[in-house]
Amino acid sequence: MFTGIITDIGTVRALTMKGDLTARIDCAYAADSIDIGASIACNGVCLTVTDRGPAGEGAWFAVSISAETVSKTNIGGWAEGTRINLERALRVGDELGGHIVSGHVDGVAELVAMAGEGDSTRMSFEAPEALARFIAPKGSVALNGISLTVNEVEGLRFGINVIPHTSEATTLGLAQVGDRINLEIDTMARYVARLRECDAA
Repeated sequence: MFTGIITDIGTVRALTMKGDLTARIDCAYAADSIDIGASIACNGVCLTVTDRGPAGEGAWFAVSISAETVSKTNIGGWAEGTRINLERALRVGDELGGHIVSGHVDGVAELVAMAGEGDSTRMSFEAPEALARFIAPKGSVALNGISLTVNEVEGLRFGINVIPHTSEATTLGLAQVGDRINLEIDTMARYVARLRECDAA
């Protein structure tokens, strides 16, 4: 489990296809603190560490990514040099600063508009039709792994406000209109929708 609070921006250094896709990712985490088998959310996708660099050198870790995961996320657009949001798995006793995020991406949203609003940036996204009903004003979503509050919803589109700190601490500061963004809906919204379906049955 994760919180949607990004702790590092990593850089994709190598991509190789050997059955599954393997990505090597540079990071600022201490190499000896990364356990083989640990989970790290990479742009919101929960991935398992399969290798890591030795202590004392530039830190990196490797992950294996299945074809199913590539097809459901924006990982297919990664290339050498791509910057990605990183978050390590939540530990017992850690502060829950965002919202509960599973790292299981539901689909890909498109960034369709952005504009300055004071010191912040207002961004509008279009969600896949099957997921739009789970997104509500003042609710939570995870976009490329970032816990964010929804400001408004109109049809398939929803808007968020990105403060300067979030722009600097995540890859949203690099975002451009047309970008495909990993979207994970709030687990609570999913259960509420399911309960309503059961009540109506």
